Amino acid sequence: QCQLSGLWRNEQDSLMEISALRDNGDFQGKYLTQVTLSGGCSCISPLKGIQQQPGEGGWPTFAFTVRWDKFSNATTAFVGQCFVDSGGKETLTTMWLLREAVESLKEDWKATR
Repeated sequence: QCQLSGLWRNEQDSLMEISALRDNGDFQGKYLTQVTLSGGCSCISPLKGIQQQPGEGGWPTFAFTVRWDKFSNATTAFVGQCFVDSGGKETLTTMWLLREAVESLKEDWKATR
């Protein structure tokens, strides 16, 4: 069984801490990114998410959002899955979309990465 709660580090040395999951799959935590759009400080940002419990023998999927309110007017949505290898190492795989605020609908095309 993969346990999503705990401290995670990604390839860019950003840290994510997920609190204990509730029975319904809800969780919250904090994200300390080392990668910023503005090149500014490393700041802790809140995250909220939900884990979908897998069927028997499966690995859980999850989704969460991070609000970068301390240093950027952007939000990122992550979706992923948790795996455990034969040695017991847990790994999260994710894809993300980052949405920046833009000044007008005409600029909408450049707002999502």
